[in-house]
Amino acid sequence: MNNPKIYLLFLLSILVTSCIPKKDLVYLQDKKDSSTAVINPVTQKPYHLQSNDILVITIKAIDPKFVEIFNISGNQNTTMGGTEQSSYYNGYTIDDHGNIRIPILGEVNVLGFTVEEVRIKVEKMLHEQYFKSEAGIYVIVKLAGFRYTINGEIGNTGTRVLYQEKVNIMEAIANSGDIAITGDRKDVKVIRKYPQGSETFTIDLTDSKAVNSPCFNLQPNDYIYIKPLKQKTWGTGKTGIESLGTIITLLSLATTTFLLLKK
Repeated sequence: MNNPKIYLLFLLSILVTSCIPKKDLVYLQDKKDSSTAVINPVTQKPYHLQSNDILVITIKAIDPKFVEIFNISGNQNTTMGGTEQSSYYNGYTIDDHGNIRIPILGEVNVLGFTVEEVRIKVEKMLHEQYFKSEAGIYVIVKLAGFRYTINGEIGNTGTRVLYQEKVNIMEAIANSGDIAITGDRKDVKVIRKYPQGSETFTIDLTDSKAVNSPCFNLQPNDYIYIKPLKQKTWGTGKTGIESLGTIITLLSLATTTFLLLKK
């Protein structure tokens, strides 16, 4: 008499636990304690250059002929938003020793420097060795795009390059096709490289307080990993309809097996 009720209760529990709740899918929600929480502004640390970074350096002067030799052919096109390929071929790649090779100036060590520090260093070398202040030397130094890698339960995995100065994790996800419904938004990993090593951060993207996380604003060469939810591992379905379909299939299989064994 009680067996059907037990089976029904068991099936309902599977249906409920196998579905992915809405609260696990919505970004930046206001949690219960968010109204009383103090929001502290996060100061983003400047990025320090690493090996294999690509720099775009443009040197200008009152008379452009004075600085033609310093500018690699096609460099201006790169600074105006050229392709990733043109950045690779025309930019200055930092070698394993942390050096770049600039015409006339030769090897310049930039490992661990910020982009602004490199600009100051190159300007100083030019003024000390080749030009007077009257020449009006003006140096522009930029990273050849903001590069990051994203993997796991995301629409489009792989390494991407955005041509902007700053990128936060929400922009990176949006530019990669968004997190799949089976992705765990509450436990996103960000692995950040430093010249001396790496550090792993964890961020809950369903919480509005995620904007205060030190990894919400990305740094170049960050690696983002979105792991799957347990519902994907179970294979019971992502929605109530899919889960119900799985249960019906299992019931049909069990009924068929029972009837065959009974015969």
